[in-house]
Amino acid sequence: MAEETAQQGDESEISSSSAPLLEKKAATGGGGAVYLVDGCPGCAVDRQKAANPGIPYANFLYVWIVTLCTALPISSLFPFLYFMIRDLHVAKRTEDIGFYAGFVGASFMFGRCLTSTAWGIAADRVGRKPVVVFGIFSVVVFNTLFGLSVSYWMAIATRFLLGALNGLLGPIKAYAIEVCRPEHEASALSLVSTAWGIGLIIGPALGGYLALPAENFPNVFSPDSLFARFPYFLPCLCTSVFAAAVLISCIWMPETLHKHKVSETENQSIEGLEAPLIDSKEKVQQSGSSESKKSLFRNWPLMSSIIIYCVFSFHDMAYTEVFSLWAESDKKYGGLGLSSENVGQVLAVTGVSLLVYQLFVYPHINKVLGPIKASRIAAILCVPILFAYPYMTYLSEPGLSILLNIASVIKNNLAVTIITGTFLLQNNAVPQDQRGAANGLSMTGMSCFKAVAPAGAGIV
Repeated sequence: MAEETAQQGDESEISSSSAPLLEKKAATGGGGAVYLVDGCPGCAVDRQKAANPGIPYANFLYVWIVTLCTALPISSLFPFLYFMIRDLHVAKRTEDIGFYAGFVGASFMFGRCLTSTAWGIAADRVGRKPVVVFGIFSVVVFNTLFGLSVSYWMAIATRFLLGALNGLLGPIKAYAIEVCRPEHEASALSLVSTAWGIGLIIGPALGGYLALPAENFPNVFSPDSLFARFPYFLPCLCTSVFAAAVLISCIWMPETLHKHKVSETENQSIEGLEAPLIDSKEKVQQSGSSESKKSLFRNWPLMSSIIIYCVFSFHDMAYTEVFSLWAESDKKYGGLGLSSENVGQVLAVTGVSLLVYQLFVYPHINKVLGPIKASRIAAILCVPILFAYPYMTYLSEPGLSILLNIASVIKNNLAVTIITGTFLLQNNAVPQDQRGAANGLSMTGMSCFKAVAPAGAGIV
């Protein structure tokens, strides 16, 4: 009998040692308090993370395609917006087309500014997946309707509703943090920045090549076809078809929000469980006090990172607005006198460098320096790079193109270092039940600053 008891004890010990870390903790710690609840999707994801220490490529793919889905509609209209406003006959003079086009471009950001925080709160209440699915559905509907606009106010309304109902970016940043272990968080948020940057490159390409198809491709699209009646529908349709495919794929997207209340004891057990997985140099201190959980505005680590994020978003948007105008302006006006093809080549090289940097370089930088030091160094290095731009007007080819490409690559990668660092700080400054609201709040501030930046940069 004693031998059987000893044998059973040995078997239970072996079973316990081979069990995943989360299950062992749930079975032995906290006075019997089990915080891995059966049927809770968040607990299921935590169990998978504990059992599989590698990179969750399937979940990272969802992060990539959802971010790309929200980035494409933002920029795809810029190449044809001028001609769309012209064909809607709202401007009495040619000089007024830019004025009316500005309101169409700003309506998206204005709508997103009004609702981003609300969508973040909803993601904390009902889950990340429902908000993401609804946001993608809004892209399918309102981006398609924008391509079918027959009046100026229809274009304004559809872009506004697309921004207001598209609460994707905040929840997907929270989702990216929650589907991976702490050592992979930098790579997860780098995916968000990378997909966003790629979307801002592919979007204008779609809009430029596919607008006015009956004129540009008369052998394929007849003058009596639907695409001749609605000449700006094809690029919007392509984006909507991609969004529809992403929407269908989200059926298998796992939910990460915990569907049960987590007590303070369980929070402490989880923190103790995750502690061995996080390097002390990388760990960003979370605001775990009850006061910070009551109000995000009293959470200084969160608010300071949001302020930095908004300021650098303003700077980055203004730089993006001015760069092309400055590069294409005549040298007698202080520009470089480059053609649109040359500027496009510079932007293409920069886009490829961003992809390589964020996937392979930034995770190592974050591991060595951490998000705060990396952001500080990047911000300091941005200053001499920006001061060097005006002196490029004195250069000639081929030195001008070489230095311009180098400066653009360095400047944009430094900006991505800062933005991704603030993403990490924001998501690690709050507990999971406030992560959606925190990201929504940052999106609200960022949308306000990005709505103001183009006008401010244009005036300067």
